[in-house]
Amino acid sequence: MANFFSRLRLGSLFVKIDWLIVVPAVLLSTLGLVTMNSFLGESVFFERQLMWIVLSVVVMYLVSLIDARLLYRTSVIFSLYLFSIFLLVLVLFFGAIVMGAQNRFDLGLFAFQPSDVAQLVLVLVLAKYFARRHVEIGHIKHILISGAYAFIFFFLLFLQPDFGSAMIVFATWFGMVLIAGISRTHLMLVFLLGALAGGGLWMYGFSDNQKTRVISFLHPLADIQGSGYNAYQSTIAVGSGGLLGKGIGYGSQSKLEFLPEYETDFIFAAYAEEWGFAGVMLFLILFAVLFWRMLFHARMAASNFETLVCSGFVLWFLAHVIIHVGMNVGLLPVTGTTIPFLSYGGSHLVTKFAALGIVLSMARYERSVRKEELDREIEGFE
Repeated sequence: MANFFSRLRLGSLFVKIDWLIVVPAVLLSTLGLVTMNSFLGESVFFERQLMWIVLSVVVMYLVSLIDARLLYRTSVIFSLYLFSIFLLVLVLFFGAIVMGAQNRFDLGLFAFQPSDVAQLVLVLVLAKYFARRHVEIGHIKHILISGAYAFIFFFLLFLQPDFGSAMIVFATWFGMVLIAGISRTHLMLVFLLGALAGGGLWMYGFSDNQKTRVISFLHPLADIQGSGYNAYQSTIAVGSGGLLGKGIGYGSQSKLEFLPEYETDFIFAAYAEEWGFAGVMLFLILFAVLFWRMLFHARMAASNFETLVCSGFVLWFLAHVIIHVGMNVGLLPVTGTTIPFLSYGGSHLVTKFAALGIVLSMARYERSVRKEELDREIEGFE
């Protein structure tokens, strides 16, 4: 514990912050907050989300003060990995069941989803693994070993069942494998294994509810009053936004509660209805600026580990955005995933801002420490 606090830069309370990372994240959170409030007026969602945004920004700042070189220790990364597994197992026995999924701890004032922590830790684990083996990444064993790390999370999430989070885990792993440098032959092998796994899951793993969601995706208008209702209402909401939207507070699909789970799973559809195409462009620009700046720090990073961490966080966020938006516009099955910063919820918001805090912490070394010196320091930690 003393070592931890020794790495916390408490004396640098006014450290240099990359505002091109902080401002887009805060603005995106604000857009989601305003959209929530427009539906319900004096909303408990609005009040709690405002509290979570403030707390998340504080967490981001505190994490940014920590010396990021603490993460170079294999023991630290592995401990975080084991702790995440412990939480995912624990929630299977003591978690609250919400909409058929046992994926969160109900702590009274708030709920906590271990899947959010597990996804962040997975990026760190894969970055650590690939950073130490980037020269020999073409060997198939490293693809399989890294896949085993991800599969443990995937399997535990699938048991909950939280298929959306499981897909995020797979997409994050696959993206980081591509960044690390996978051969075309191995890429085809991964696709083949993925197809076989998908067939096996459909035959023996998917619940009837999950199969229904996939079928409703393939035939969305087959049962618009039943399994296809959510996707149908979501596409109506997005399409009815037009160029400039219906205006804040005038989203009929959401305000009249035709659109379910509008503060979480369908926040993009609700946002698009009220803000229109112009609002969606603002949404995309803010994410583009955020991703560009994170990739800038990945390119300027002092070590391969930091490059992979920053790039991995971009992939993690991007997987959330693609799956959530695809689900909201009817291009992907409804899996129940949040979108970074916009969706209601504390645990996902805190972990996303904590990831930004890690990027901000790592960014301070790219200007002051030469790459060769830092690489030697990493080797000394192991």
